[in-house]
Amino acid sequence: MSMATSTDAHPPAPHAADSHDLIRVHGARVNNLKDVDVTLPKRRLTVFTGVSGSGKSSLVFGTIAAESQRMINETYSAFIQGFMPTLARPDVDVLEGLTTAIIVDQQRMGGDTRSTVGTATDANAMLRILFSRLGEPRIGSPQAFSFNVASISGAGAVAFERAGKTVKERRSFSVTGGMCPHCEGTGSTNDFDLTALYDDTLSLNQGALTVPGHSMDGWYGRIFRGCGLFDPDKPIRDYTPTELHDLLHKEPTKVKVEGVNVTYEGLIPKIQKSVLTKDRASMQPHIRAFVDRAVTSAPCPDCDGTRLSDTARSSKINGISIADACAMQISDLATWVRALDEPSVAPLLKALGDTLDSFVEIGLGYLSLDRPSGTLSGGEAQRTKMIRHLGSSLTDVTYVFDEPTMGLHPHDVQRMNDLLLRLRDKGNTVLVVEHEPETIAIADHVVDLGPAAGTAGGTICFEGTVDGLRTSGTITGRHYDDRTPLKTDLRTPTGTLQIRGANTHNLHDVDVDIPLGVLVAVTGVAGSGKSSLIHSSIPKGAGVVSIDQSPIRGSRRSNPATYTGLLDPIRKAFAKANGVKPGLFSANSEGACPNCNGAGVIYTDLAMMAGVATTCEECEGRRFQADVLDYTLGGKNISDVLTMPVDQAEQFFATGDARTPAAHRILRRLADVGLGYLTLGQPLTTLSGGERQRLKLATHMAEDGGVYVLDEPTAGLHLADVEHLLGLLDRLVDSGKSVIVIEHHQAVMAHADWIIDLGPGAGHDGGRIVFEGTPADLAAARSTLTGQHLAAYIEN
Repeated sequence: MSMATSTDAHPPAPHAADSHDLIRVHGARVNNLKDVDVTLPKRRLTVFTGVSGSGKSSLVFGTIAAESQRMINETYSAFIQGFMPTLARPDVDVLEGLTTAIIVDQQRMGGDTRSTVGTATDANAMLRILFSRLGEPRIGSPQAFSFNVASISGAGAVAFERAGKTVKERRSFSVTGGMCPHCEGTGSTNDFDLTALYDDTLSLNQGALTVPGHSMDGWYGRIFRGCGLFDPDKPIRDYTPTELHDLLHKEPTKVKVEGVNVTYEGLIPKIQKSVLTKDRASMQPHIRAFVDRAVTSAPCPDCDGTRLSDTARSSKINGISIADACAMQISDLATWVRALDEPSVAPLLKALGDTLDSFVEIGLGYLSLDRPSGTLSGGEAQRTKMIRHLGSSLTDVTYVFDEPTMGLHPHDVQRMNDLLLRLRDKGNTVLVVEHEPETIAIADHVVDLGPAAGTAGGTICFEGTVDGLRTSGTITGRHYDDRTPLKTDLRTPTGTLQIRGANTHNLHDVDVDIPLGVLVAVTGVAGSGKSSLIHSSIPKGAGVVSIDQSPIRGSRRSNPATYTGLLDPIRKAFAKANGVKPGLFSANSEGACPNCNGAGVIYTDLAMMAGVATTCEECEGRRFQADVLDYTLGGKNISDVLTMPVDQAEQFFATGDARTPAAHRILRRLADVGLGYLTLGQPLTTLSGGERQRLKLATHMAEDGGVYVLDEPTAGLHLADVEHLLGLLDRLVDSGKSVIVIEHHQAVMAHADWIIDLGPGAGHDGGRIVFEGTPADLAAARSTLTGQHLAAYIEN
């Protein structure tokens, strides 16, 4: 008894392994972070808040997640690391307590036209196995149902040694694939507008080819000019049929050009291979514009856009082919799979059913498996990536999310919150970068960065609980409970934009009159048909300037000045003031430092180890030749200008010797969208998602058009920035523009003059107009999901 009492009085000391329950970051300096120190609890949900550009992504993705991934890569052999992307160690003094990081970000999915929702989530792979086992008639292995595998066959003699003798035998082989032979598994055929490929009144040497990258000074142009198949000085309209065929359609042929053996290929097959195999969203803007101008796509007539051969579509289960299954709404497909009672494939049916149920659970049941993955929005792509983790048995993993509620209707936010909490409750650490108050509210721990953006941010302003954040006095804390009141002074429409019989995707012959001259919000749950109604149904020639969610792409040489076109008037102003050529003031052209080629840094490749970037000693990181920096405008050289913040540059180019109206107009637009703190030369690769969205908005504001369509402009915006955005939308409308906003944010709904609500659900449950009227009427009626959440927002 006494021994038992003694044991109770002195419980065993905690095991040493249980003491590692914190992630410690000390001295983080990635991007704009200023020696940040932070301690994060493991197996808890931590939300990182702060204005866009305050350093949230630099801390979470650029420091914690990046170091975790780098250290995992180092566990592989040097040989394997040579095939993996090389990652540099983040600029941080100490990182302790890291676990394996799984990043679920908003990068668009799909790099080519063959990627679909089904192929990206392995659901297609399971369906192919299912049809190869149960489909009637039996046509072959799972690859017989794959649109990425072509059917091929061959025969011939083979020779091999047997018992010291050379023996020849005739062998044959065949592979049964599911690819449609006409469209090669892409589901569409392309028609080319030849007038967009060349000017037939000119010769090649006169610059007849109008395809990007095919100027006569470039390598492609030199191949066309020197291949010997046609006279480069003869106008194309005078070509013989054979010469025109060789120019446009000739198959790959070995030729000698300028003493070098090269492969010549006709213009159209070259475009098909180099351009049309890419996902449209991943194309550079000028390439995308060329494709839109020169190429007309239509569903393949042989496979009806299913990508599959006749044989693959002939095999069916209960009257359903694999093409039919992939075209079903996923929620319907899940029901069909659960109805199959086949003990021989029971494990497969359970795994496939669980995957499809995860789509429904995560709010993506309205998608179909044949949906091209490149057409998913950022929020849809992130939720699709989440699916493979929902049923995972892994614990003690760090999941990192980038604004997982982006693109979600308030009705779906609670469902996303439940998924985040479930991942945490399985024993994982969940780190979330978020602006949504409903998601911040479920956090166990909050880290608020700021106090402002860019160089004015990068410090920890608050660390603690949600209740503590509310009373902290930080920008996030002050705006946490903000509510935009319903607009009472409504504008009067100046006309209407009529849409009749819209039936794109899930729309059900929708007729609607969109009022002009006012701020219109188009609302509804994700998948209800908002984008289909606005982007695909507005009549051509309506003078619409559309600002969608397609990503901004650019290299480390790209910056706000180059992306917005600001650098062109600046270079011309410098050239005029100094009597020299504008090309001298480009770090990508004549004025570039010869040592670093205008990059400002020297990159040293260290094979399987991370490369090293060191500041160029010759230009000291300024990117220009020394003599170029002797030329000034208003007392500043070109390098000084590129280091200016937008606000300072706006004043600089407004008056005095540096007055440049064209540059000032662009800078004014950048300031209007809240990017006054960005420096003109800051690489685009360092901008946050919200900053990129606003940079695109500022660029499109220069386009001529009477109707502006904005697709979720609040994406990536802090609570404090939403008010700024509402002011910008008001200025656009007051200047005579019509503004249509596809939006889920209740503040934008409350501030609108008119609301068009689609629903009532998603997919085939949506596609109908369920409300048209003022925000006050929508909130008062509470007749739709949007109305219920808007009313709750106003009352809180």
